[in-house]
Amino acid sequence: MYETILYEVSEGVAVITMNRPEKFNAFTEQMNKEITAALKQAQKSPEVRCILFTGAGRAFNAGQDLGDVSGGNVDFGGFLRKRYNPMILQFQKTEKPIVAAINGVAAGAGLSVALACDIRLASEKASLVNAFVNIGLVPDSGGCYFLPRIVGIGKALELAMTGEKISAEEALRIGLINQVYPAESFQDDAMAYARKLASLPTRGIGLIKRTMYKGLEMGLEETLEYEAFAQDAAGSTEDHKEGVTAFMEKRAPRFTGQ
Repeated sequence: MYETILYEVSEGVAVITMNRPEKFNAFTEQMNKEITAALKQAQKSPEVRCILFTGAGRAFNAGQDLGDVSGGNVDFGGFLRKRYNPMILQFQKTEKPIVAAINGVAAGAGLSVALACDIRLASEKASLVNAFVNIGLVPDSGGCYFLPRIVGIGKALELAMTGEKISAEEALRIGLINQVYPAESFQDDAMAYARKLASLPTRGIGLIKRTMYKGLEMGLEETLEYEAFAQDAAGSTEDHKEGVTAFMEKRAPRFTGQ
C-alpha cells in the first residue's frame, strides 16, 4: 500500500516506519503524503490504540531530501503549505497517542516531526539537531511552535540559532525527550512503552491530547470550560465505567478503548 513507509499493527500498536534507509529516511513529497495517509488510517482503525513512529536503518529522519528540491528556484512557502503543513496538522488531529522512537539522528524537519509526536523515546546513540540555520533557513514543520513549548524559549532559540547537535542524554536533561534506552534493546523497549499506552483508555487519552493542545492557546477560563466539556465526553465512555468498577472491586482495570 505504501512505498516510502512501512505500516503494521501489532497488539493495538500501529508502527509507522519511515523506510528510505539509504537516504537516512529523508522526506520526499511521496513520504509526506504517505505519513499523512497512514496517520488517518490509524485514527480510523478501532484496533489501533497507539502509534509508534520510527525510522528504518541507522537514522530516524535526516530532514528534507535536498535532491528532491534541487534544480531551480523553490517557492518555500508554497512547498511547506502543500507538503509539510498538512502532515504536521495530522499529528495533532490524530486523537490517539503518538510515540516517536528516535533510533538515530533526527535533523531539520525530522526533528520537527519528532516534536509533533506526543512522547519522544530515544536510543542512547540518537542525536538531535535543529539544522535549518546551517543552510540559512528557519525551523519549519512546527519547529517554531513545538520546540519553545517543550524546552522553553531560551533553550529553543539557542538550539535553533546555533544548529548545535545534542546527544540523547542532553536531550533528556533539557526535557526534549522523555526516555533514553540502551541501543541494543531500543526497539523492544519502545514497543513495550507503546503497548502500555495501547492498554489504557484510548478515548480518554485522545481527549487529554485535544484539551492540552487547546489549553496552550486559551486562557484559564476558556480552558476550564473546555475541561468540563471533555470530562462530560470522557465520563460517558465504557472505559470510565470499567475504571470505576475495577477500583471498587479492587482489581486491575481491563480497558477496551471504548
